[in-house]
Amino acid sequence: MVNPQNLSKFICNFCDKEMNGGVYRVKQHLAGGYKNVVACKKCPSHVKDEIKDSMSQKSQSKVQLRMVPDFDEMDNDDDDDDEILEINQHGKRPVSTQGSTRREQGSNSSKSVGSKQPKQKGPMDVYFTPDPEVAVQNRKAKGKQTRIDDNDPSKKVLRDRALVWFSRWMYDTGIPFNVVNYNSFGAMVEAFGQYGPGMKPPSYHEVRVPYLQKEVDHTNKTMEDHKKDWVTYGCSLIADGWKGKRNRALINFLVNCPRGSMFIESVDASSLSKDANKMLELLDNFVERIGEANVVQVVTDSTSANVLAEKFLEAKRPHLYWTPCAAHCLDLMLEDIFKIPNFNKTFEKAIAVHGYIVNCSGLLNMMRQFTQCKDLIKPAKTRFATAFLTLSRIHQQQTNLKKMFTSEEWTTSKWAKEPQGKKTAQVILMPSFWNNVLYALKISSPLVRVLRLVDGERKPPMGYIYEAMDRAKEAIAKSFNGNEEKYKEFFEIIDNRWNVQLHRPLHAAGYYLNPEYFYANPNIEKDKEVMSGLYKCMQRLVPSNKTQDKVCAELTTYKKADGLFGMALAIRQKTSRAPGDLYFILK
Repeated sequence: MVNPQNLSKFICNFCDKEMNGGVYRVKQHLAGGYKNVVACKKCPSHVKDEIKDSMSQKSQSKVQLRMVPDFDEMDNDDDDDDEILEINQHGKRPVSTQGSTRREQGSNSSKSVGSKQPKQKGPMDVYFTPDPEVAVQNRKAKGKQTRIDDNDPSKKVLRDRALVWFSRWMYDTGIPFNVVNYNSFGAMVEAFGQYGPGMKPPSYHEVRVPYLQKEVDHTNKTMEDHKKDWVTYGCSLIADGWKGKRNRALINFLVNCPRGSMFIESVDASSLSKDANKMLELLDNFVERIGEANVVQVVTDSTSANVLAEKFLEAKRPHLYWTPCAAHCLDLMLEDIFKIPNFNKTFEKAIAVHGYIVNCSGLLNMMRQFTQCKDLIKPAKTRFATAFLTLSRIHQQQTNLKKMFTSEEWTTSKWAKEPQGKKTAQVILMPSFWNNVLYALKISSPLVRVLRLVDGERKPPMGYIYEAMDRAKEAIAKSFNGNEEKYKEFFEIIDNRWNVQLHRPLHAAGYYLNPEYFYANPNIEKDKEVMSGLYKCMQRLVPSNKTQDKVCAELTTYKKADGLFGMALAIRQKTSRAPGDLYFILK
C-alpha cells in the first residue's frame, strides 16, 4: 500500500508499478491475462500460480453460496411434514419446534443467517417505502415511545458510529449546529437509512447540477399552492432594495400571502433605482406577471424615485395600493430624532467611550469584569435602531461603569493619565450625559417596539400598525407625565413621517378588521379616520358595485359578532392570534 489510509492505491513489490483500483486489480496485475491490466513481467511463476488458484477458489465459493437455499425455504420442505407446530400467544406466526432444534444444533455461522439477515430489497420496495418526510412526521406524532431497536446494543453502537462520522463532517466543513433543527434534516437521515449500507455519496457535479435543478423544480411545484392563494386571498408585491458586496443596487422581489412570503427574482437595478420611469416599468412588469387582479399592494422603500414611480403605478393600476415599507419609515423617524443636536452629541459621546475602551485590550478586560462580560454595543438590522440599542445597553451598565471609573484599578492604571482616558472618565461621571441618554430612550424606546413589530415575522403587522403607533405616542407622553412641552417637538417629527408615508387606508382597514381591537373599542365606528380608510379600501380594491354591497352586508355580521365571530373559539383566541390565522382556523 502506498498510503495506509488509501485502500485503492498500491505499488507492485516486483516491478514498482503504481496502480489504482484496489486489491483485486493488484491480483490481476500479478496473475496476468487480463485486458484492462498490464501483467507484471517480474512476478515469479510460483507467485503467479498461487494468485490464480486463490482467485479461482474465491470465485467458486461465491457461486456455491448463491446456490445455498434460504432457511425459510428449508423449513417448508416436504420432509418436515411430521414436525410439530406451536402457535405463539398472539396467534400470528407458527413456530416450528423441530426446525428450531435443527437450527440450534447448527454452527455459529448458521445462526447468523437466520431472521437477522438483512432483507434484500427489490424494485417493488421503491413503491412501498414510505416518504422520508412523512415517516419523520409519523415518528414525531407517536412521541417518545420506546421501540424494539432502541434497546438493541448493536443498534446503539452503529448509531454512535454514524453520529461520530456525521459530527466530524460538520466540524470539518464548519456547518452551523442549528442545521440539525431543520425539518429537511430528519427526512434526509431517514432516506439514507431506507437505502441501507453501501450507498454511494453524492458527487460534486450531482449536487451542483442535476439535483440542484430537481430542487428548483420542487420549489416551483411548491409555489403552485402559493399562486392559488394569490387568486383566492390577494397578495402583496414586495420590492426589497439592498447593496451587494460590489456596491450594486439590487432589488429582491417577493410575494406575500397568507401562506407566507415567496421569493420571485433578484434584479440588478444599479441603472434603474434613481430613474422613476424605469422603476415604474420594472414594477409594472412584475404586477403583470403576478396578475393585477391578485395584487392588493406594492411595498417599496420611500426613496424619491420609488415615491414618484408608485404614484404613476397607482394611476395606471387603479385597483391596487402603493405602501411604503413601515420598517424603513420608522428608521427614518429615528434618524430625524437623532439629528437633534443634543441627542446627536450624546450618541457621539457614547460611541467615543465605547471606541476608546475597545481599542485597549487591558481596559476592555477591566470593563468586562465590572459589567459581567456584557458589551456596550448591540447591533441591529438598521443603523438608528443600533444607536438606540447602544444607548440602552450603556444605560443598563450605568452603575457598573461609574464603579469602574472610580475604582482603584482605574485610578492607578496608565489609561487614567492619558488625555483620552481622562475625557472618557469625565463623560461617564457627567450627570448631564446620563440625563440626555435617558431622555433619548424615553422618546425612541416606544418607536423601536413598533419597529420590532413590523420587522418581525411572528405575525402579519398590517392589522396592528395603526394601534401600535397610537400606543407609542401615548407611552412617550406618559413617560414625561403629560408635559407637552417636553415631547411636542418629537410628536411633530413622528406625525410628519406618519401622515405623509405610513398613514394609509390599508392600515385603517386592517385596524378595523382586527377583532382584538374592534370589539375592545365600542367607539371605533365613530372614528372618521378609520371608517374613511375602510371605505376607501373597499372602493379601490373591489371594482364591482355588486360585490361592494355584499361586503357591506357582511360587515353587519362582523359588527354584531354573529356567525363564526360569535363562536367561543373565536372570542377566546382573538387576542392571541393574528386575524388571518384566526380566519383559517374558523374556516
